[in-house]
Amino acid sequence: MTSADLSLSLPRFCPNCGGHLSERLLETEDRPRLVCDQCQRILYLNPKVVAGVIIERGGRLLLLRRAIEPRYGTWTFPAGYMEIDETAEQAAVREVEEEVGLKVKLGPLVGVYSRPAPEAPGVLVVVFQGQRPRGRVKIGREVMEARWFALDAIPWSELSFPTTHWALGDWLRARQDTRRRKAQRAARLRPPRRGG
Repeated sequence: MTSADLSLSLPRFCPNCGGHLSERLLETEDRPRLVCDQCQRILYLNPKVVAGVIIERGGRLLLLRRAIEPRYGTWTFPAGYMEIDETAEQAAVREVEEEVGLKVKLGPLVGVYSRPAPEAPGVLVVVFQGQRPRGRVKIGREVMEARWFALDAIPWSELSFPTTHWALGDWLRARQDTRRRKAQRAARLRPPRRGG
């Protein structure tokens, strides 16, 4: 999406009173804003919040192939827009169930990633680890297929978004660090060998 595309998709009417919106620079703002010509309300254009979950079972990673635009046919982890009446955690759990039919317990936060407009809609993506997935994979209406991938078979060139790449990269690094620390801890706890 170019800046011209973004300007074409800007709201034209005030959600408060229905008046026409004009782009203006106000004394109280540091950039032009959409302002209602009737009620003078400022309409702030903010990024959408997305919540997602990276799920591992038996050393394999669950990815789904998108059956919707944008990026139809590409791979990502379960994720979607947060609703106004839920927390990011609730949205993440709901999206997993809607998209792949699993129930998960959320683990630690993998990270928070952002992608600004105008190249694409601005998003803030909150990604959690999913623990103890229960049930069988059952794809939802926005998914064309879901598959468990070996970690060395992740389809990096077919991933949906930059935020998908960033989150999976961070998750893999954290996973390797955790395994390395556990191995080091186990080595320190082993009793010394005797005899010879």
